[in-house]
Amino acid sequence: MLSAVDEAWAISRLRDLVAVPSVGGTPAESEVQHLVGDWLEELGCAVDRWEVDLAAAATAPDAPGQEVERSEAWGVVGTACAAGEGTPALVCSGHTDVVPAGDRTLWPADPFDPRIAGGAVHGRGSCDMKAGVVAALAALAAVRTAGVRLARPVAVHAVVGEEDGGLGAWATLRRGHRGDVCVIPEPTAGAVVTANAGALTFRLEVPGHAAHAAHRDRGVSAIELFAGVHAGLRAFEAERQQGADPRFGDAPYPYGINIGQVRAGDWASSVPDRLVADGRYGVRLGEDVAEARTAFERRLAAICAADPWLAEHPVRLTWTGGAFASGSLPEGHPLLPTVQRAVADAGAGVPPERAIPAGSDLRLYAAAGVPTLHYGPGDLHLAHGPLERVPVDELVTAARALALLTLRTCGMA
Repeated sequence: MLSAVDEAWAISRLRDLVAVPSVGGTPAESEVQHLVGDWLEELGCAVDRWEVDLAAAATAPDAPGQEVERSEAWGVVGTACAAGEGTPALVCSGHTDVVPAGDRTLWPADPFDPRIAGGAVHGRGSCDMKAGVVAALAALAAVRTAGVRLARPVAVHAVVGEEDGGLGAWATLRRGHRGDVCVIPEPTAGAVVTANAGALTFRLEVPGHAAHAAHRDRGVSAIELFAGVHAGLRAFEAERQQGADPRFGDAPYPYGINIGQVRAGDWASSVPDRLVADGRYGVRLGEDVAEARTAFERRLAAICAADPWLAEHPVRLTWTGGAFASGSLPEGHPLLPTVQRAVADAGAGVPPERAIPAGSDLRLYAAAGVPTLHYGPGDLHLAHGPLERVPVDELVTAARALALLTLRTCGMA
């Protein structure tokens, strides 16, 4: 089975995927889904393609939220035929959407012109997580090449919107697609990830008082006020790291608070009377999202109360965009050692168990009753940056491990 994984096939498919600039909310996000659907059909899978109900996604109480506007979104599920029918014994779920490339001048080459250098495939989405999607497809191809007929079905879920909340996974589960267990081949740097922290996006609106810059003492600068608010949030962040799960290893901020955007002022000679900051707030493992929001709201209120101006003109807080709860594989579940053995038998040694300080679709599958973990090629530290790449040997190892896992969970007829 290991020799049935075709490295050249996998590299070719990964380069084809990276070449589609499937940034969330763009037409290419749908284009890449149809491409994966076509490949699943070529592999002999029964393919379910459907247009996601965006109206429902905007109003359903359990919808995960979105941070970009979409005119359409597509779900794709391919199920490999087996001797037995029913719920797939194994699901591999991977997202095909990517984040924007950012400043193109920081990239060594065009981010959507995939290239091979130093034994790795480079380009936006190569690591996060198109290599994982290809690893799942290459595993299916290997099972087919080996002439194995499975006793139970295996399915591949291709989803969009993971980067801004989890729209695709939510829609896939809402459509009724399930499995006994699920592996999400996100980049795990050789580890098996059994838990992820949650993440909530927020907006702060800091009010000031405008005045001529020549008499700035007559005004109240929203920028200077925000400096104090930010310092208070940094202290709050430090408190929330205490007692973090040991699976996070040496990660300094498993439940970090990040300010990603700041906008203030409209004239250089005016004291700015308003500042808007958008940020991300980490949710602790097992922490209820509502409780996490309440903790943030209370701390922000305390920060405002300690400032004479903000006590009378408090910062306005709005919860925006995606809402990622935390998620974890149930303690003691056999999926962990089963995946670890498959990875070891694929030649990579026994992978350690880890948790990651990032939101993921794991929590959606777990909440739907599907035990789920991450194992896939690449290193999350390279995701979302201009040096994004994935080593070819990790892509091949992941495909081999997933092929072995497919045989061991689905069985042979």
